[in-house]
Amino acid sequence: MKQRYLHFFSFLFLSLQACVPTYSQEVYFFSDSNNPGYYDTGLAFKSGTSFLEQTGSSGDKLPTDGTAFQGRNSLRLRWNSRSAGDWSAIVIAPGFPFQDISNTDTLAFWVYAPNGLNKADWPNIFLEGAPGSTKSRKYNLGNYASGLDAKTWTQVKIPLSVFFSDPNQTGINFKQIKAIIFGQNAADAQEHTLLIDEVRTYRAAATSNLIAPELFRAKGYDSHIELRWKNSGNSGGTAFRVYRSLNEGQTFSLIGQVSKSDSIYLDFVRPLGLNVKVSYRLTSASGSGQESQPSAVASASSAPMSDEQLLDMVQEYTFRYFWDFAHPQSGLSRERNTSGDIVTIGGTGFGVMALLVGIERGFITREQGRDRLLKMLSFLEKADRFKGAFPHWMNGVTGKVIPFSPRDDGGDLVETSFLFEGLLTAREYFKGSTAEEQQIRSKITGLWEAIEWDWYRQYFQNFIYWHWSPNHQFAMNFPVRGWNEGMMVYLLGIAAPTHGVPEGLYEKGWAGNSNYVNKNQYYSVLLPLGPALGGPLFFAHYSFMGFDPRNIKDKYTNYFTQNRNHTLINRAYCIANPKKFKGYGENCWGLTASDDPIQGYLAHEPNSGPQDNGTIAPTAALGSFPYTPVESLGALKHFYREYGAELFGPMGFYDAFNPQLNWTADSYLAIDQGPIINMIENHRSGLLWKHFMANAEIQTALKKIGFTADVTKVETLPATDLQLKIYPNPVKKNLDLSFVQPSSETVKIELNDTAGRVVHRLLGPTRLNTGLQRQQFTLPALPKGTYFLQISSPTYTSTYPLVISQ
Repeated sequence: MKQRYLHFFSFLFLSLQACVPTYSQEVYFFSDSNNPGYYDTGLAFKSGTSFLEQTGSSGDKLPTDGTAFQGRNSLRLRWNSRSAGDWSAIVIAPGFPFQDISNTDTLAFWVYAPNGLNKADWPNIFLEGAPGSTKSRKYNLGNYASGLDAKTWTQVKIPLSVFFSDPNQTGINFKQIKAIIFGQNAADAQEHTLLIDEVRTYRAAATSNLIAPELFRAKGYDSHIELRWKNSGNSGGTAFRVYRSLNEGQTFSLIGQVSKSDSIYLDFVRPLGLNVKVSYRLTSASGSGQESQPSAVASASSAPMSDEQLLDMVQEYTFRYFWDFAHPQSGLSRERNTSGDIVTIGGTGFGVMALLVGIERGFITREQGRDRLLKMLSFLEKADRFKGAFPHWMNGVTGKVIPFSPRDDGGDLVETSFLFEGLLTAREYFKGSTAEEQQIRSKITGLWEAIEWDWYRQYFQNFIYWHWSPNHQFAMNFPVRGWNEGMMVYLLGIAAPTHGVPEGLYEKGWAGNSNYVNKNQYYSVLLPLGPALGGPLFFAHYSFMGFDPRNIKDKYTNYFTQNRNHTLINRAYCIANPKKFKGYGENCWGLTASDDPIQGYLAHEPNSGPQDNGTIAPTAALGSFPYTPVESLGALKHFYREYGAELFGPMGFYDAFNPQLNWTADSYLAIDQGPIINMIENHRSGLLWKHFMANAEIQTALKKIGFTADVTKVETLPATDLQLKIYPNPVKKNLDLSFVQPSSETVKIELNDTAGRVVHRLLGPTRLNTGLQRQQFTLPALPKGTYFLQISSPTYTSTYPLVISQ
């Protein structure tokens, strides 16, 4: 689990790598903010009687808004200018650089007013130079823009000659400009709101270089339309602009703009209704706002999709991360969508399994998947290894290790185990007699047999250690001990055909942790193993994309039951929502390791500490599909249909979102995309479970460890399976209950508080016959709040949230 926390440092490292130099003919002051709710390098000041909205921990930041012309957010100016008052909003590029705008000729930005803006109500604008320099004169924006219609993006352009040629302005070095500043103009004592996006200067381009986009096409889904076009890189523009028509092409309105490197745009039309027919056209635009001739019109309609179609869609979109975005030289999976040449070993294992899903679902051919895997294996054979184990990160071009942290510059056995979880699954999948498939099996076996699992015992201790480096030896000193994501390490270490470890290490090392066993109830759900409330949900995913936990058990538990109950507790915690975060509920749940608006990266989990800060990661609920199919499908629909415009992108669901802070990540991570596509497939077909478990070495290892068949069947049924109906909910005193009892058996009905304690037994244990049951109850006087109604028998348990409002 330590590795998931270390991802915070990887986040910082990659963020620094993502910084690019500013070119002199196009200078950005604001494009997007990664911070939730405010722009870190935007400063807001006010004095006297005037008002200017401010936010951030220090109270002097510029707020951002989720409505954007391009990208994720815009700056929000909300002000009330009064006599004897003043305000200014300072926009500075990240890193506080001194910008050279001397080779540009136009200052431009996009604006949007929710309620419109009169010409006389525009603020002033001025520039600030480097320290020791001075500010320019203030200019009224109304001189360069007319009145602004409500809810319409409009570009404002100001010739920089206004500033350069002003005879009354001295002391500014236009090669060292620090900030663009908006400031108070007319003191009209009225509140105004203006959203501002894409603040930059540029040198105007000639229109003759602009080429209309080709092969423009549209495809409709449940709630969005996907637009694609050919991007040959020679459009001559700096962006593409998307126009939409809702009247079959009679009139078009500008709805968005994307970078010149893009070739896809998703338009979420669900707010317009169901079965929406839309037409689109696309132009190439220059930095000065000039446009090419429009593309041919492309049309499509949204249409409600079945549950199976929704799963197809999510899997296909997520597959793109591992197929389209794989590293071009090595074919391995990039750490995240801003990683450049950094590839991740564990995420690559998940990506290998995703290839098999892609073949089975028809996203690619078997031959395409085969060839990609051969490319990956050939690269891995030549890449850095440490006693056979691969590092956490490596360079996707050279295969050389990239340190994950200062002393983590060698083998990472947890990441290596995830890689071989995927490779061993693929070895069984590609069982054909062709030379290529034989080569796949041979290469995987060679890499598998080269891993010295016994070396990672650190001189024959009873643990397997996570790291070893030739430079730092075992200085990381981190034994893999349960309960966490590392079960695969021991399973593969015991299964290894060469350099394996004794089966006794499973109990002494993995399960020998004093807090391995739990056996407490939370929200009326028994948790066999692990920390209180279960911990982050990746525990239930990473080692179980290959290992099928159904129908077998060791001396501690059935791991399907463990993972299912862990998931149910995670969801119940989000429903109870003890911290009262916005958005949490029965269809909006899932706490696990992901990007985070406050910490950068955090292993989120249910508890009273900082690990629960309102951040939900789609991978948590969607990676739990085999355990909670009904609940996970409800979450999928909610994430897509309610949050899709911000949360669903070209490669599926973004990593995380926080409704409390109005924040959505713009990141994709291999270790979070993998559980989505792979665990959905295990739910649908058991594909990956089937092929991983078919390895003879795995079956032998399970027998050595002591796994036996588990014939016990106690299912956790969703309320929908019982056809449970509760009225009213919220309830004050009298409660009516109906459900269908699946078989004649003893049943009890209890009311539990959010801590999982029984506060009142409504029924039983009482024997009920098969069929429809109707029950009426009078509740005792209980504090108002959220409770959980639980119906249970020897063969099932069903839990449903109930709100008492008295």
